[in-house]
Amino acid sequence: MKLHDLKPPPGATRPRRRVGRGIAGKGGKTAGRGMKGQRARDTVKPGFEGGQLPLTQRIPKLKGFKNPFRVEYNVVNLDALNAAEGDEVNPETLRAAGLVHKRGLVKVLGGGEIHRALRVEAHAFSASAEAAITAAGGTVRVIPPPFGGGRPPAKGNALTNR
Repeated sequence: MKLHDLKPPPGATRPRRRVGRGIAGKGGKTAGRGMKGQRARDTVKPGFEGGQLPLTQRIPKLKGFKNPFRVEYNVVNLDALNAAEGDEVNPETLRAAGLVHKRGLVKVLGGGEIHRALRVEAHAFSASAEAAITAAGGTVRVIPPPFGGGRPPAKGNALTNR
């Protein structure tokens, strides 16, 4: 037996009843709609619940929005830079030391104190962190973001999922 041989048994399918063809036949005059009322006259708009507040109006609405161009940083304080090995600190060394968990942009904040001269590379610095690093004899270098410095790509693109 093949797919084109399949068909329903005799009597299983019947032609649909054509209603509203005069008062003589079954389904004449009111055509199965009853006597009066909203459903007898014309169509009821979708979602109408007989005067009850419709479901689309009962459910809560979302407030606000999520900015797709938000730039999110992994933050590191100055105290954490003291724990880093060597004189050069960049996002890769911070990640290797376990001080930055997620991949992405790194920002150095001015929490704590720094006791030695370091060459620090990050995507952003707070003003107090920059002042503290240079006061300790170190240097600060801002790395451009991987997405070109303008708006970051929309969420889900390959550059943000590294």
